[in-house]
Amino acid sequence: MEFDIVIVGGGLVGASLAASLRHSGLSLALVESQCSPALPEDPELADWDPRIYAISPGSRRFLEEAGAWDHLATHRVAPVEEMRVFGDEGAKLKFSAYEMGVPELACILENRELQHALWQILRHQDNLTLLQPARCASLNVGEHSAELELQDGLRIKAKLVVGADGRDSWVRNQVGLGTSTPVDYRQHGVVANFTTELPHRGIAYQWFQPDGILALLPLPGNRVSMVWSVSPEDSAGLLALTREELSAKVAAAAQHTLGEMQVVTPAAAFPLRLLVLPKIAAPRIALIGDAAHNMHPLAGQGVNTGFRDAQQLVQTLLERGGCADCGDAQLLRRYDRKRKEDIYSMQATTYGLKHLFNNDDPILRKLRNLGMDATNHLTPLKKLLVQHALN
Repeated sequence: MEFDIVIVGGGLVGASLAASLRHSGLSLALVESQCSPALPEDPELADWDPRIYAISPGSRRFLEEAGAWDHLATHRVAPVEEMRVFGDEGAKLKFSAYEMGVPELACILENRELQHALWQILRHQDNLTLLQPARCASLNVGEHSAELELQDGLRIKAKLVVGADGRDSWVRNQVGLGTSTPVDYRQHGVVANFTTELPHRGIAYQWFQPDGILALLPLPGNRVSMVWSVSPEDSAGLLALTREELSAKVAAAAQHTLGEMQVVTPAAAFPLRLLVLPKIAAPRIALIGDAAHNMHPLAGQGVNTGFRDAQQLVQTLLERGGCADCGDAQLLRRYDRKRKEDIYSMQATTYGLKHLFNNDDPILRKLRNLGMDATNHLTPLKKLLVQHALN
């Protein structure tokens, strides 16, 4: 089997890349280890997916162009009209969509819903061959093509192999792009969904605390999604709580801003790390999404950075001019150069903020809270800070 592009990994970023190339004239294959995602038979009664993403306006436009947004159930999507950030000594910082002159700062939606919307397109895409469930066995990169062998013995040739296979990317490790050692944040992200006594009014909340970072993101109705970045020991403690105990603890940590809270979906946890790669492309290989970078979730930019990877790769491929070879080394170097500044700046920002607030120095504590309060009174500076996050 021969294709122009083989995408390994059918998660959000890999699926969005495939859908965005549906009118490209390129032949595509998608290798995915799982069966295609499906929604519960009755979405109204289904629990809310604990994996929640804040989709930026720029990512939304990309997903609209890919055709996925039209397949979303609108009653499962919640706009973020305001964000309120609190320091650990009473400092406050507020971002408002109205102040920024935009309809919304982000949209909150479930991983499951967006996966389903993207796969609605992929299942009917004329230039795409779906290989699922399927796992890769070997990858050999030659001068004119790359050959991928699956565990069932099927051999696939492609001009370009795209690794969209997550933080422990098999493709990245096979071609030697994974030589950088990840930095362990020594934190876990604990996620769960809750109903709230008081309406959230489209406001996302974030509290920087001495022992972690708590975020509550608005879901449709009186529901919120929690992401609490804490030490592995505190993470284990949170997972060991009963539903009632967890609800009370989160409500107290959120200073009862939304009143009493009740768990909707049980808590789950995942380790947090930073992965910075010197390059995310090589001859016949390109990495996107978590295969290309890992960062702290405190800014909610992980998946958005991945979508910008996919968007830039699509643009690079569509603007390749007379270069018929979509795996050409110079073409892929162009993609790598275009993405470096955005990826590094977002990683540096999240790394710096995490370590700024995870520090007990009393002088630093005073300075960081003074800085938050000062920023809150400078609208032009706030606009500058939020501008990149809207892309």
